[in-house]
Amino acid sequence: MSDTNPDPKTSIQVIERMMRLLDALAAHSDPVSLKELALRTELHPSTAHRILNDMVMCRLVDRSDPGTYRLGMRLLELGNLVKARLSVRDAALTPMRELHRQTGQTVNLSVRQGDEIVYIERAYSERSGMQVVRAIGGRAPLHLTSVGKLFLAADEATRVRAYATRTGLSGHTQNSITDLAKLERELSHVRQQACARDNEELELGVRCIAAGIYDDTGKLVAGLSLSAPADRLQDSWLGQLSQTALMISESLGYRPQAQQDHSHASHSSHGQHS
Repeated sequence: MSDTNPDPKTSIQVIERMMRLLDALAAHSDPVSLKELALRTELHPSTAHRILNDMVMCRLVDRSDPGTYRLGMRLLELGNLVKARLSVRDAALTPMRELHRQTGQTVNLSVRQGDEIVYIERAYSERSGMQVVRAIGGRAPLHLTSVGKLFLAADEATRVRAYATRTGLSGHTQNSITDLAKLERELSHVRQQACARDNEELELGVRCIAAGIYDDTGKLVAGLSLSAPADRLQDSWLGQLSQTALMISESLGYRPQAQQDHSHASHSSHGQHS
């Protein structure tokens, strides 16, 4: 089949066959043989094998023992991202609009995907006084954004160092943090203050503050940030931002006192949840 001018009907047929294979794999908790998959999907073994190989390359399917397959981790990653986007967005939208009404500034909701944050919702109006550069669905490096710093601060030191190695900590402005030691100091401040800042590190003329959103297990699942022109961002907004993030977290089942009690039990000298 030529890739230069694909037939739409052929493309749809491939997708339909791919979904049949995924459904067949989903029906089994154990790895499934090629022969069994071909039988259940009524596909010729060579056709099933070709499509499965393509899905293995994309991590949608994992090859176990030779000739057996199971659902891949990429599906879990995508599923978790969809779950986070849907549930957090639903909980956040009304509080975000209220925070925007109170401050007049752009309010962003972001989640982590790999080494980047993804903007999944925004409360914005013309009176925000700032052009929105990154649309919903846009991405940005973790170390250059306030929400990204929250996620890095929640990581272990070894994972932060691995992130720095993978990305090279490339910068976008003269304010960008491009040095690992400086990033580690910044993340230490984030943990102490339970909030994060972007001081014109992603783009000049724009500053941001962010607070974390946690689920019922105490896991950081998203970040709420307030963006404003650099000369207009007010520290007094941090309290409102933190309260809004807490309100959203509580609607997801997060209980601050329960998390503090757990933290006291685990770390007697460090009882405060960051």
